[in-house]
Amino acid sequence: MWVDGQKDRPVVLRPGFQSLKRMFTVFFNYSDPLVVDILPQDTAMTATYYVQNVLSQVKPAINEQRPKVSTSRILLLHDNAGPYKARAITRPLRVLHHPAYSPDLAPCDFWLFPILKERLAGRKFDRIQDLAKAVKSEPRTIPEEDYLGVFRKWQIRLKRWIESHGEYFEGL
Repeated sequence: MWVDGQKDRPVVLRPGFQSLKRMFTVFFNYSDPLVVDILPQDTAMTATYYVQNVLSQVKPAINEQRPKVSTSRILLLHDNAGPYKARAITRPLRVLHHPAYSPDLAPCDFWLFPILKERLAGRKFDRIQDLAKAVKSEPRTIPEEDYLGVFRKWQIRLKRWIESHGEYFEGL
């Protein structure tokens, strides 16, 4: 923040629980959440972490829910962050990367995270574990038809993106 030399500097609060940022990785399908992973504090999301700690939860969750469907037929939607483009991830999986800087094409960004923010707004959490528990449990309260609906909306958004030849558009 830039301040005029004549003005007092703003009060800066010491970092506390409320100022900590944590990364939540969420996988969901057409009916419910499959996996919610919370990146440990002071840990960077790397391809190694992602494969060993996140994807290692995804395949068993899919197999449990759909035992007769081969996981080789599963398509995962990732953003374009570096760890998700590593060969250790893209070789064994069918991965669809949405275009860079396109949160309007990511179902978590345009649908799930706004719902979670709304439902968790105003609630106080004394420990990060309590927040993590709420983030894991809230998606399970969303009706199945809402999950199915978001995939329909996603298809409409993708079609609109294709029709615009990847150019920015508004109005969704």
